[in-house]
Amino acid sequence: MTLQFILIGPLVAAAIAGFGRDLLGRAGARTVTTATVFVAAALSWYLFVQQIAAPSAGAVTLLDWFSSGTMHVNWQIRFDTLTGVMLVVVTTVSALVHLYSWGYMDEDPQQPKFFAYLSLFTFAMLALVTANNLVQLFFGWEAVGLASYLLIGFWYYKPSANAAAIKAFVVNRVGDFGFALGIFGAYYLFGTIEIDPILAAAPAMKGATLGFLGHRVDALTCVCLLLFLGAMGKSAQLGLHTWLPDAMEGPTPVSALIHAATMVTAGVFMLCRLSPLFEQSSQALTVVTYVGAATCFVAATIGTVQNDIKRVIAYSTMSQLGYMFFAAGVGAYGAAMFHLFTHAFFKALLFLGAGSVIHAMHHEQDMRFYGGLRRAIPVTFWIMMIGTLAITGVGIPDVLGLGSDFGFAGYYSKDSIIESAFARGTHAGQIAFVVGVVVALLTSFYSWRLLFKTFAGTPRWAGSEHIKHAAHHADPADEHGDSPHHPVAAAHGTGGYHPHESPLVMLVPLLALAVGAIGAGFAFHELFVGPERGEAFWHGSLVYRAAFQESAHHVPAWVTWSPFAAWVAGLLIAINSYVWNPQIPAGFKATWAPLHDFLMHKWYFDELYDTLFVKPAFAIGRLFWRGDGRVIDAVGADGLASVVGEGSLAAHRLQTGYVYTYAFVMLFGVAGFAAWMIARG
Repeated sequence: MTLQFILIGPLVAAAIAGFGRDLLGRAGARTVTTATVFVAAALSWYLFVQQIAAPSAGAVTLLDWFSSGTMHVNWQIRFDTLTGVMLVVVTTVSALVHLYSWGYMDEDPQQPKFFAYLSLFTFAMLALVTANNLVQLFFGWEAVGLASYLLIGFWYYKPSANAAAIKAFVVNRVGDFGFALGIFGAYYLFGTIEIDPILAAAPAMKGATLGFLGHRVDALTCVCLLLFLGAMGKSAQLGLHTWLPDAMEGPTPVSALIHAATMVTAGVFMLCRLSPLFEQSSQALTVVTYVGAATCFVAATIGTVQNDIKRVIAYSTMSQLGYMFFAAGVGAYGAAMFHLFTHAFFKALLFLGAGSVIHAMHHEQDMRFYGGLRRAIPVTFWIMMIGTLAITGVGIPDVLGLGSDFGFAGYYSKDSIIESAFARGTHAGQIAFVVGVVVALLTSFYSWRLLFKTFAGTPRWAGSEHIKHAAHHADPADEHGDSPHHPVAAAHGTGGYHPHESPLVMLVPLLALAVGAIGAGFAFHELFVGPERGEAFWHGSLVYRAAFQESAHHVPAWVTWSPFAAWVAGLLIAINSYVWNPQIPAGFKATWAPLHDFLMHKWYFDELYDTLFVKPAFAIGRLFWRGDGRVIDAVGADGLASVVGEGSLAAHRLQTGYVYTYAFVMLFGVAGFAAWMIARG
């Protein structure tokens, strides 16, 4: 019953909070959902610890779902090492986000609906990661998309939130269409949608071809690329990434839940779950490697110029996902899952830490109006410091020559990916290695830039001009100015901004995540990527382990030290630009204005898609609308239908209700009939 409760509990809690909100009220709804997810998290850790001690694999059948022809689908809960990792990640982050939301959403009148959506999202992700067949996986895949739409557009009265929710939904439908075709292709090739039989039969299908438009194409490559297209949409890889930054329109806890542990990691999980299938197509893995590396680099460059604190972290998420994908592309699936695991802790920490800053700054998100917050909100500062040290991969290889490394969580997982890319030895792997080191430098720069612009220097949050700016960008929940956290109300009441530390209910989840950001890498790196314990840890989980992964532990010293050198370089550039010589950014912007504009416009992907897809779609719509008006409406609604309508009105006038009128009509009819008879002789 443990697995059943972990899966079904959040769904039941969501239904109780959503449908019983009038009876439960705010306190009841958030208590039911939060308590349920915390219990699910505790049970997930219990199963995960058991899995570490004795790795095993199995499935529990919940029900016979449906049958269609020869295809019979059961709803089964699969549990193995890979599932155990994802259960821990999803439920832990979700539980802490639920608790954090008690403070962050305290003034929102729609709390029951918000907490119901959070629990629904959690259920959807759990359904995805426990799937034992592709149809069940697709159900969770689509349910996560629906829940994310509801959460991103939670403040529905804000036009930008509605637009962001629709954008996320539509862009993901593009990827999901490819994902559905991939599932159809897998069923066509293997005659089943069960994951285990597909992976077992995959080696025998190597070299098989499919006919398409008069050409023969490699069947497994085609299926893998279609499945990867779904992963590109869900995990915001380059080309289908444009929805991710706009998802920041949702409340900050939503950003943490989507970016840290759930929706955006679904694509990485799917690739690792189906890794024996992808290993049969070197072409597909090469595409995964190049797309992941390109995503990693593009997102990092954009993050260096963003001013919205949440958008910087959003592009950081996109970049870190690129690391995970090119790790999977070179065959280092254990390293990809390890980075997914550690990333969940420090990315949730950064997002919720940013939420604490936003809460302190009366919902202001522009870092240009921060500065000097270290003394005002010291706990938040140290929490963000830990998150920054973790994401930038601070650590020292083989400290003091004792044969043991020392570092924060990101150091172990990101360095494992970079070393694995080098050890792979392929052309794609070498390119991924170089990109990984360059992006490590960029990550260090934009992460420290965020920290310095927010907490260092002199305060930039006083003065009437800033109050006007903040009022313009106020949180939609405070749009009427009657909240004590509304910028104008706060300024009028106190004579200016006075940042305040977040309440304990928000700080406790941050402190818990900080523990993971510090120690998750050191505690679990041998399990995920170790040469001996890693082999046992992944046994039976279907995660493919390539032979080259052993050599990743014996790369040259300069390879091992290169991420550390990149971190130092990024830190020095950030200190020089934002602490020692703060005039440098303005000078760079003036000197390199075209480059700065290019990055501020996010490589012009939105503008490109607007030109290629949005404007032509509107033009086609207007064309058909004119045709509709001139043909269908003219002939139908304004033509024949109009004649019928006018005839009905004329006939209606004869229905007066008076006997003499009907007698006159009858007399007129008899006279007409008699005249006709006489005329016929």
